[in-house]
Amino acid sequence: MNDEIEIFLSDPDISPRELASVEAVLRSPQLGAGAEVEAFEEEFARYAGRRHALAVSSPTAALMLCLRAYELGAGDEVILSPYSWWQIGHALSWHGVAPVFADIDYYSGTISPKIAESRVTPRTRAILAGNTKGHPAFWDELRAVADAGSLILLEDSTEAIGSEYDGKRVGSFGDVAIFAFAQPSPLLCGEGAMLVTDDTAVFSRMRQFRSRGLDARNSVAAATRPPLQAEMSDLQAALGRCQLSRLDGILERRRTVESVYFEYMKSFEGLKDPYHGPDATEVHWFVYEVHLGTRFSRSSRDAIVNDLRTQGIEAAAYCVPMHNQFHYRESGRGDCPTAVRVADRTLVLPFHPHLAREEIAFIVEALKDASVNVGAGSSIYL
Repeated sequence: MNDEIEIFLSDPDISPRELASVEAVLRSPQLGAGAEVEAFEEEFARYAGRRHALAVSSPTAALMLCLRAYELGAGDEVILSPYSWWQIGHALSWHGVAPVFADIDYYSGTISPKIAESRVTPRTRAILAGNTKGHPAFWDELRAVADAGSLILLEDSTEAIGSEYDGKRVGSFGDVAIFAFAQPSPLLCGEGAMLVTDDTAVFSRMRQFRSRGLDARNSVAAATRPPLQAEMSDLQAALGRCQLSRLDGILERRRTVESVYFEYMKSFEGLKDPYHGPDATEVHWFVYEVHLGTRFSRSSRDAIVNDLRTQGIEAAAYCVPMHNQFHYRESGRGDCPTAVRVADRTLVLPFHPHLAREEIAFIVEALKDASVNVGAGSSIYL
């Protein structure tokens, strides 16, 4: 292989049904938000087991609408984990809300309820907890913390569609939950997100802040809530509806890829099974993550990523913890040493249903060679 990428981190699972549904919309008189979006919202609400669903343009816009609906703004604090692809958290800055970072549980990678509780102040209005990389957060404990402080509990399920906690699907635990449909999510619309909730009043406010149709141009009530114009299009919704109808099969194919990875990873020294917490009854991984042993550093992790790239394999660090990003070093607060320690020794490998067994074997062999090349041996943990 050469230094051009040939095995990508993500590759959409698209069938002829998706192509036909998108073509049908392209041949229709309505490309923007219309009947397809409404149908997608109804179907997704049923899937998530929630009363309402609202399709929007991005997960960042989703949280912005949520913050506006709950009237959070300057002077308010939201507790969140720094450990994720936290594009969703950037909405806090747009609203002047202060992020307060709480460290993660070492094993699950999700926010620690005890540390979150210790961050609560009189200014705290909400906890934003994510089902990180597909592993459900500690929802019973988080709900207890939220209820004790009369806090809003927001659920970030952008990485966890299909996962379950205590037999219930993720997306059912927060006062509002957010799903995302951009790569590498199993359910893809190109871009876009979905808000789900059982609170009719909050849903109504979010919908009014999302967009305003032509029929509301002269509405006095609508004018009191200036819209963000953050709709999803019918093109995206048509794609999402097909993906949702095929989601079980997509997730099963991803699980097969995971099992093949694990088969080839067995020869790594000190290999550990992917962690499933006792209450995580179903985990569908968002990415295929590898933890490097303690002999590795952030620089050796980066060297491995670069080495894989020269072999035509796309790999990446999972994240740069949000509290260490330049903007949040000034606007946020909260030390998170576990998040830093885990992030520095974590990388993600290609993970999608189109990976062939021989490609996975090649990826793992290249990873083994790269780990030796950086001079740290082969202590790698799944």
